[in-house]
Amino acid sequence: MTWVPGATFRMGSDEHYAEEAPAHGVTVDGFWIDTTTVTNREFAEFVTASGYRTVAERTLIPADFPGAPIENLVPGSLVFTRTSGPVDLRHLSQWWRWTPGACWSKPEGPGSTIAGRMEHPVVHVAHEDADAYAAWVGKGLPTEAEWEHAARGGLESATYVWGDEPERPGERLANFWHGEFPWRAAEGYGTTASVGTFPSNGYGLADMAGNVWEWTSDWYTAVHPDDAASPCCVPQNPGGGDEAGSLDPAQPHFRVPRRVIKGGSFLCADSYCMRYRPAARRPQMIDTGMSHIGFRCVVR
Repeated sequence: MTWVPGATFRMGSDEHYAEEAPAHGVTVDGFWIDTTTVTNREFAEFVTASGYRTVAERTLIPADFPGAPIENLVPGSLVFTRTSGPVDLRHLSQWWRWTPGACWSKPEGPGSTIAGRMEHPVVHVAHEDADAYAAWVGKGLPTEAEWEHAARGGLESATYVWGDEPERPGERLANFWHGEFPWRAAEGYGTTASVGTFPSNGYGLADMAGNVWEWTSDWYTAVHPDDAASPCCVPQNPGGGDEAGSLDPAQPHFRVPRRVIKGGSFLCADSYCMRYRPAARRPQMIDTGMSHIGFRCVVR
C-alpha cells in the first residue's frame, strides 16, 4: 500500500461532464491505499481461502428481475465485444453482451481463463464482491473523495493524473482506448493490462487513469451533493440519490442502487468517453460487474 497525505483539494470539475460539477473544496485525512488495483492472483487467493462466490456466479431469482428475458436469468456478466466496424455510439448494447457463465475467473465466458493474466486487475466483480474482499484483508473501499485525492497525485485541479496536457502521439501514459472505438484498437490497447504497466502518478499509484473503473463506497448522485463542500475527514455521500441529485440518507432512490465508480477504463476513447480523468465519475448498479470494472482498497 501507499500512504496518501491528508489535504484540502479541489474535487470535481466545471469544465467537462455535468455529473462532475460543481468543483468544490474537500478535506480528507491521510490514508493508505493499494498501490495497484486488486489482481486476479490476489482475488484467487481470497476465493481459495474463503470459498466465496461472486454475484456473477450465483443463481438469479426471477422475481428480482421483472421483465427480464428468461434466457438472461442465469449466472453471468456483461462482456465487452468489439464490433465489426463503425457503429452509432449512442447504443452501447452494440458492444456489451450479456454472457452466461462470464465471471472473474472466466472473463470472456465459458472456455476463457485468467491464465496468463494473473497480474491483470480482477473484473466482473459487483460492489458486494469488492466489499467482501476488502473485509477479508482487513481493509475497506475508498470514498469518492479519497479516491479522487489519491488519483490527483498532488496535482491541484489538473485535468489528467499526469498534468493538464493530453497524451501526445507516441506517449503511453494510461491504458485508455487508442484507435477507432469500439472496433479497432491500436496494438497494446483494447483490453486490460497487467497492473503497473503504465507510469504511476505523483503519489506512486498505478493505473489511477484507465485500465479498469474502480468501485468506491459512495452512493451516486447526478451532481456532487451540496453538503460535500463541508470539510470532513472521510467525505461521503450518505444516500443513494435520484436522477435529480436529491439525497435520502436512509434509502437509495434507484430500484437497483448505484455506487460511484472512478478512473475510467481501457474502453475510454476520446471520441466517446473521455473519463480517464480524476474528476470523472459514473454510476454503476451495485449488483452488476462488467469486464472493465475492478477495485482497490484503503486503510484509514
